[in-house]
Amino acid sequence: MSEAKQHYPEALVSGDWLQDHLDDPDLRIFDCTFYLHYEVGTGCPYSIESGRADYDAEHIPGAGFLDLQEDFSMPDSPYRFTLLSPEETGAAFARMGVGDDTRVIFYSRKSMQQSTRFWWMLRWLGFDNAAILNGGIDKWLADDRPFSTEPCRYPQGEFSIHPRPELIVDKHAVLAAIGDDGICTIDAREPDLHSGENARYGRPGHVPGSVNIPAAALLDSESLEILPPEIVAQMFADAGANRDKKIIAYCGGGIAATMDAFVLHQLGYKNITVYDNSMSEWASDASLPIETD
Repeated sequence: MSEAKQHYPEALVSGDWLQDHLDDPDLRIFDCTFYLHYEVGTGCPYSIESGRADYDAEHIPGAGFLDLQEDFSMPDSPYRFTLLSPEETGAAFARMGVGDDTRVIFYSRKSMQQSTRFWWMLRWLGFDNAAILNGGIDKWLADDRPFSTEPCRYPQGEFSIHPRPELIVDKHAVLAAIGDDGICTIDAREPDLHSGENARYGRPGHVPGSVNIPAAALLDSESLEILPPEIVAQMFADAGANRDKKIIAYCGGGIAATMDAFVLHQLGYKNITVYDNSMSEWASDASLPIETD
């Protein structure tokens, strides 16, 4: 495909690049790892385990640690990972050392979607000097690069927010998009969740009319790097996610959806948004329509 290229290479860095820049004074590196443990019979789709223990055992030299649920999500929300206000989110990033003049690199374990969630949050705040480590720490360690056990805490940053509210939508926008030929709604969950075979979020199924492009399918299963642009571009094209359409990405809790959104951004799509709370909210609200395959 002629347009299948990486439009923003500065937003996706390699291990070589990061190793060469570890000593840059304006660099802020963050481990974003957490784990979801799926549950049955508890009324919750999953429990959350912080990745802090793995960070303490080995992390990229100079990296700090970010806890999405503890420090960047609404504590009183009935759903996991609900965004704080832009002002609260900006203040949380500043406490961790992000400032207007810093260059931010996110990485995670087992999947890059934890990193893309933080990247999307910064983009939502109007900050663009951030990137994802392609392949995360898994590829970093597989390539025999250095690691550290020394904790890192950056000094307070001076962080200004310039919100882009259009990058996040709620259930009302998703509901209004059903049947709109100018909008492509994408489910980034695994196929069994989309089809309705797995009822993890309560009512089984998906937002009516949405197409399924799992976040995991965008990554090489061994290296965990994003697949080449021509491959992922074809995946979205085959699903009907055309460049002239608005894209709404959702998943279970607004995490995997940011992986799809990040890749679409890299492919040059201009009108991309993420449904915060996603199926955690949608499936629990009996007034909202749902369908199965």
